Amino acid sequence: MASENITVPPPSASFDGGALDCGSGLLLLIRQHIDPLREGQILEIASSEASVCEDLPAWCRMTGNELVSEDRGEGRYRFLVAKGRFIPTQVSSAPETSSRPRMPGRQILPVQIPGSLPSPAPVPSIPPLSVMGVGSWPRPRWMIQALHEYLDGRLPEADFQATADDAVRLVLDAQVAAGVDVVTDGEQRRDNYASFVASRLDNCQLVPITDLMPYVEDPEEFERELRALDVPAGKVRHPAVLGPLSRSRPIAVHELDFARRHTSLPVKIALPGPYLLTRTMWMECVSDMAYADREALAEDVVRVLREEIHFLLAAGAALVQLDEPVLSEVVFGGAVAGNRSFMCGALGARRDTPEELAFAEDLLLRVTRGLPAERLAMHVCRGNWTPDETVALRGDYRPLLGLLARAPVGTLFLEMATPRAGEMEVLAELPREKRIGVGVVNQKIPEVEPLDVVLARAQRAVELFGPERVLLNPDCGFATFADNPVASAEIARGKLAVAVEASRILRARHG
Repeated sequence: MASENITVPPPSASFDGGALDCGSGLLLLIRQHIDPLREGQILEIASSEASVCEDLPAWCRMTGNELVSEDRGEGRYRFLVAKGRFIPTQVSSAPETSSRPRMPGRQILPVQIPGSLPSPAPVPSIPPLSVMGVGSWPRPRWMIQALHEYLDGRLPEADFQATADDAVRLVLDAQVAAGVDVVTDGEQRRDNYASFVASRLDNCQLVPITDLMPYVEDPEEFERELRALDVPAGKVRHPAVLGPLSRSRPIAVHELDFARRHTSLPVKIALPGPYLLTRTMWMECVSDMAYADREALAEDVVRVLREEIHFLLAAGAALVQLDEPVLSEVVFGGAVAGNRSFMCGALGARRDTPEELAFAEDLLLRVTRGLPAERLAMHVCRGNWTPDETVALRGDYRPLLGLLARAPVGTLFLEMATPRAGEMEVLAELPREKRIGVGVVNQKIPEVEPLDVVLARAQRAVELFGPERVLLNPDCGFATFADNPVASAEIARGKLAVAVEASRILRARHG
């Protein structure tokens, strides 16, 4: 905190939080006001809630912002918080302007529902033994910088999209050079594989995971847990629901459109699954301002995802993949992963395992109802936030076999290269109408696996499932979280290339 002989410049932004405490929305308002400021600029916060005097300093410590001064009057409190470190000589009183509109206060936008949903457009089928990535690709340093400036409201939408276009072109070129059969756009426009949805949906806001401190019973234990999981908590953002969810603009159709304009190969688009979104979006004291319970939130999650999938298939997506890695937390999670944090995200409390699996299966059925299973896929892994294998979950697919067998999708993309996933033979009894995308390279290993190792994994899959059912892929994405890639772009291309070579050999063997 600044000493008395240091002159503090006038605040660059200010607001009155009234009687809100940190656990009932004050931090969301702080985030809205502090994000557009430059490093070192001052935010003034007025409050009439006494608990803020204790909670705000702790929040500042966790987020790397500096509490410059505080004034505790009779029932009224005033705080000056610097964005980042307080440096008086570098402070300007005027914040940068941005053409990106920001949601003031708790404005709730009206729900928009399309009058009709389009039918899927025909696309060529994906041949057996095709090779593709799971979704994400390492972002260049300049793309990560643009992403942060955009999320903070300091980079206009048009400038951000132009920068992302350049990054996607590089990703497509790398995949084509590796020889893949199906491409993704590398999720370059996303801060991570799931939370990005909050930046596209109405009445939802992205906040750093450190802002979740007031919603946990033991903030210090929460911080220790994040460190143990190797989570870059200050940079990873989390969705906070402020009102009824609505989809007034695409979640990922714009990503598909750009990729299809720049490649002749089929394009796969990954979306967070309905169970994953419901678990991550439901937070007590925030979500319950808009929804009576988790099931009510799930209704709108299902609706907006159904809308998006319809438009993606109509726009020519070869595959729409639903990511449901949190299913692993349901069956393998325990005291280590807890119910609060997993894969750089926060998870609401869950019920017992059978009930949660039934809930997840019901959501999948509702999201995909009436859609062609052969154009839909699901991805399951055990966590991909760090290359450290020791902090990720482990266990074979036995507890999930029933759900995987009944899942209303034509393809399952599963991690199998890591020993944490158990033996491939466990999957032998899955229905024959399901294709299996087999993880034949481990994205966490910092070198490209030898061809004979990759080929042996792929050959074993062919023996178990038949060549017509097998697709080849990495265990997971190469950069699930923008700030925390688990591989370099060079290694990612090399891993795909060795999978392509294995596919070429198997196609020659099996016709």
